[in-house]
Amino acid sequence: MDHDHPRYKWVALANTTLGMLMVTINSSIVIISLPAIFRGVDLNPLSPGNVGYLLWLLMGFLLVSAVLVVLFGRLGDMYGRVRIYNLGFVVFAISAVALSLVPFTHDAGALWLIGWRVVQGVGGAMLMANSAAILTDAFPVERRGFALGINQVAAVAGSFLGLVIGGLLSEWHWKAVFWVSVPFAIVGAIWSYRALHDIGQRTPGKLDLPGTLTFALGLTALLTGITYGIQPYGDSNTGWGNPWVIGSVLGGFALLALFCVIESKVDAPMFQLSLFRSRAFGLGNVAGLMASIGRGGLQFMLIMWLQGIWLPLHGFDYEVTPLWAGIYMLPLTLGFLAAGPVSGWLSDRYGARSFATLGMSVMALTFVLLVVIPVNFNYWVFAGIILLNGLGSGLFTSPNTAAVMNAVPADQRGVASGIRATLLNGGMALSMGIFFSLMVVGLSSPLPGALDSGLQAQGVSPEVAADAGGLPPVGSLFAAFLGYNPIEELLGPSGTLEHPGVQTEVLTGQEFFPNLISGPFHSGLVVVFLGAALMMLIGAVASWFAGNGNAPAEAAELRAADRAGI
Repeated sequence: MDHDHPRYKWVALANTTLGMLMVTINSSIVIISLPAIFRGVDLNPLSPGNVGYLLWLLMGFLLVSAVLVVLFGRLGDMYGRVRIYNLGFVVFAISAVALSLVPFTHDAGALWLIGWRVVQGVGGAMLMANSAAILTDAFPVERRGFALGINQVAAVAGSFLGLVIGGLLSEWHWKAVFWVSVPFAIVGAIWSYRALHDIGQRTPGKLDLPGTLTFALGLTALLTGITYGIQPYGDSNTGWGNPWVIGSVLGGFALLALFCVIESKVDAPMFQLSLFRSRAFGLGNVAGLMASIGRGGLQFMLIMWLQGIWLPLHGFDYEVTPLWAGIYMLPLTLGFLAAGPVSGWLSDRYGARSFATLGMSVMALTFVLLVVIPVNFNYWVFAGIILLNGLGSGLFTSPNTAAVMNAVPADQRGVASGIRATLLNGGMALSMGIFFSLMVVGLSSPLPGALDSGLQAQGVSPEVAADAGGLPPVGSLFAAFLGYNPIEELLGPSGTLEHPGVQTEVLTGQEFFPNLISGPFHSGLVVVFLGAALMMLIGAVASWFAGNGNAPAEAAELRAADRAGI
């Protein structure tokens, strides 16, 4: 279809929305499916030697995507956004086929999955870096907020839908988690090559190799260090005292600072630092980062809350809690899907500022409400709060995207889209390190004593109970996160559950651990969710001062030109 055809913009919207939905579903689909995946390759993810596999299978896709999207956005500006986007579909399709095969088990199977997930992240970065730029090229400014809103609603909704889809498919067969992407990736690749055309302005020039390398290495080091900061080190419950973690984080910041120096001096920078002088672009991206961190952290915390406490207390076996956690979180997705397209349409008419600010404020309120309700909550109260959170997130996302993309010159749209995608994926990756670390801090004081006394009350010897209470809380968190019975993981390998006098049925039942951890977990939630509320308030302030972007003024100019017959 010719790009001047009136239907072309809708074809571009449909294809890029499919691409974004596919990428973001795959960014979260393994979160719920990890227990089934590790059973499929016959590995215990909680064994000390396998924790690295767990972290990389969980975060590798997001890390690679976050690191490479700005590079592929720049390449799109140079060589054609559709060209890079189409190649991304092909890479994604090839990796989807490879992931659906998995010919090995044990360590080799885990490495196969991690390796191809990284390749899939490369394809995902190509798609994410250029989809918003393709739509910005295809749509007139007065319809751009709606189009970008639909695209970004698909992107964020995909991260929610991946939880449910992963839970459902992993109940059928663990490889189905990867099979599901194959037909969509192949059809999307063929469709994009046949239907999409480059119509945007290009920026000829050579690739900024020093800037590209320092940015990629710096961001990789920073995100990897933060991810590994949640693992215990020595006598500490977290890894923030680990010299490798400290060195990785500081080295990452140093390389990113060097990247900024390089970009200010080279003739053809990877992206123009002057973009951040635009208030709409700079503050809009700050707000977007806060929203992404909060959204990712909310997912992780709600999964642990539901799987580790609420669902077992309400009669669900630990093995099925991953599936039901995804189902019980559906109000979050429904709220987002309801508000996202509407806010995009309204922001085209009335500007982005009020909608983006209101959305962040609503999210801040919901984080406070999640602290107020009891750990063993009434589900309909909980559902109402997360529905409200989804509505707030939907109100924010579309106007924020439109304001940011309208604030950049036409020849910089690929890079600008890449920066947004970096913050989206980087925020999700950061959220795991930040929120897990905050939760561990909240648990570190009350959990050991509660675990020690609770185990002794059920016949466990004081020595074993003290040892279990002294273990880092992150082990119990990961067990709950993966749908394992934490007490079985703590005491099973030592044979304690077989000792005479130990109330094994009580300890491994569905109520002992949830009742034991409820108090300490709420202490952790207070730290985590109040921190998230503060981030949302920062995002709300940033959204207000970011303003409406250039969209209303540009739209007025276009309408005046149309009336004048220009």
